[in-house]
Amino acid sequence: MDFDDTPDEAAWRAEVRSFLEQHRGEHADARAWQATLYDAGYVGVAWPVPAGGRGGTPMQQAIVDQEMARLGLPALINLIGIGMCGPTVIVHGSDDQKQRYLKRLLRAEDLWCQLFSEPEAGSDLAGLRTRAVRDADGGWRVSGQKVWTTLAHLADYGILLTRTDPDVPKHRGLTMFVVDMMAPGVTVRPLRQMNGAAHFNEVFFDDVLIPDAERLGEVGEGWRVALTTLMSERLSLGGGGTAIGPKPETVARHVAEHIGALPADRQVLARQQLGRGYVAALGARYTGYRQLSKLSRGELPGPEASAGKLSGTRSARDLADLAVRVLGDDARVAASRDGDSTWQNAQAGLPGIAIAGGSDQVLRNIIGERVLGLPAEPRADKDVPFKESVA
Repeated sequence: MDFDDTPDEAAWRAEVRSFLEQHRGEHADARAWQATLYDAGYVGVAWPVPAGGRGGTPMQQAIVDQEMARLGLPALINLIGIGMCGPTVIVHGSDDQKQRYLKRLLRAEDLWCQLFSEPEAGSDLAGLRTRAVRDADGGWRVSGQKVWTTLAHLADYGILLTRTDPDVPKHRGLTMFVVDMMAPGVTVRPLRQMNGAAHFNEVFFDDVLIPDAERLGEVGEGWRVALTTLMSERLSLGGGGTAIGPKPETVARHVAEHIGALPADRQVLARQQLGRGYVAALGARYTGYRQLSKLSRGELPGPEASAGKLSGTRSARDLADLAVRVLGDDARVAASRDGDSTWQNAQAGLPGIAIAGGSDQVLRNIIGERVLGLPAEPRADKDVPFKESVA
């Protein structure tokens, strides 16, 4: 692992830092702020130039992300589009789709969502039931339901994984589309979270017409297309030296400020929890640095993305729990409508991260099978036609 920037990376970091410090007060409007960053060359840095990107390196993009986090700037509003949907269109989309969608996506002129999970197909994504049936004019009629769709209530477009052939095994009967979220028959219903926010949604498709020109990849090749999306998602969530959730240093300062109000025995327990959580958070951070070191050398990351996301999520939840716990009775006041509920929001929101980008259980399977070489999970329905496996 190399903790130091190369000379080129150091020069790039200085350029990015200077720009962000000069423009840090311009992010009140999220879409306009992303457009400003894009016009300056700091969004989609590693995307190919024909796709609207800068043609830079993943390390350059990671440096932009690090510098934004260092200054406490908000994340880009279109991260789902940039990190997951856009890469899928780049790899599997037609030239017409790339021309119509990608630059507008990078500038946040259009927001995107990822329509994968269903009530009966979460971790077992290939078990999804949303159907797409050929229309007489060659298009597709889609009916079904998706759930836990981040930002669907704001999205203009989404990438939609459907079942087009129930007569073959589940992984071979899927097809991916771009869907207009304003199309007739699309209904979005926000899901209220524990912290009162509603970032996730359930989405219903009632005989929605999608032109065949909006298909991504070949008919029946949707699982291969979806793997592009999923790998991009885990890479974007797996950490690159930035924290998932609150920074451990911030939690440590918060605990130091409030721990004196606790009884002596609870102070001991709080210090122990802080120590365990802090060390785990640093472990996740340095796992991200290993990933960045590989990117800096022009190598592809290994299992660091899955491992970093898994460990980072756990440590973030532990630290957020501790931050609320040391408030003692004041936690109830801070959680009131008029109080500062920063830590309560983090505590209530972070459990969802354990599901997003692959649940903890799925990531453990990936690490177990692909890193440790353990036997694969039994899959009795692997070669069975899908319609028989759900009968």
